Amino acid sequence: MIVIGAGVLGLCTAAELGARGHAVTVIDPGGANASSIAAGMIAPALESLLDDLSPDRSALLKRARDLWPAVAEGHGLKLHRDGADWRGPNAETALARLQALGFDAMPSEGGLTTTDDWRIEVGPALTALARATGVTVVRGRVVRLAGEGRRWRIEAGDGRVWFSSTVVLATGADPAISGLAGSVAAIVERVQPIRGQLTAVATAAPARMVRAASVYVAPGEGGVVIGATMEPGRRDLEPDAAESARQVEAGLALLGATGEAGAIRVGIRGATADGLPLAGPSGDPGLHLALAPRRNGWLMGPLVAQVVADAIEGRAPARDAAALDPLRIA
Repeated sequence: MIVIGAGVLGLCTAAELGARGHAVTVIDPGGANASSIAAGMIAPALESLLDDLSPDRSALLKRARDLWPAVAEGHGLKLHRDGADWRGPNAETALARLQALGFDAMPSEGGLTTTDDWRIEVGPALTALARATGVTVVRGRVVRLAGEGRRWRIEAGDGRVWFSSTVVLATGADPAISGLAGSVAAIVERVQPIRGQLTAVATAAPARMVRAASVYVAPGEGGVVIGATMEPGRRDLEPDAAESARQVEAGLALLGATGEAGAIRVGIRGATADGLPLAGPSGDPGLHLALAPRRNGWLMGPLVAQVVADAIEGRAPARDAAALDPLRIA
């Protein structure tokens, strides 16, 4: 089996397939991707609050989160279940909203605290998933796909070729690869790129994530990371120093702290119109999608992996498969 793309969706899917006894080759174009520059938030509660999600959608995010303990244990990862603090406006309203959605939330100084949001360290997690049983990662950029009867021909820019009956497209917000059927290319091209930026800051890390309406602070190596912008339609990776300064000022104000700004990291996420990822069969036999988690790649990774792996093996669809079906946007 071939997985094209080594972000969290691609690697979670590869690791899930490997755990089920399949041999999987992940073709990684190299360089930073949106997953590698993220804060690793697994945050159904505050994502539900920020996006004013319905009870059904919030429940889906909780189910996605609840797959993480087994994934973390299986790959030797530390899952930080510290919770998160909300320091946005209208704390009483926010508290009532979260409690109505079934989240554990309580008043705290300056806002509220929920225990339902967790965090993973992205570097160790990507490394561990890439080293999972049955998974081999190779460096290359796929430039063309071609269906040849019951198998796919996957061609890299340097001339290397792979053949597989099953391909998972986990290429983030990248444009459609040459050779895709028109119907599949149309789905991929409907994925909206969203530029995000965060900044590493040397300061004392808080006990847990701290979030407000337009900024978050998450513990990170050597201090914190402060982010993140959501700029739809942009694919450029040039850091915006002025925006970084604004974010850092707002984030440090949340902490009531000072700090020294460091590296600015920029990534391009993919998103669908309804905010949910594309996971499952593409409509072209043997070709599956694992794309477009918006800013919830780390939250949704294991669920996307489960849905895609079940479809590949011909199992009965999981509970949330229909909500993630790529053909819903066809």
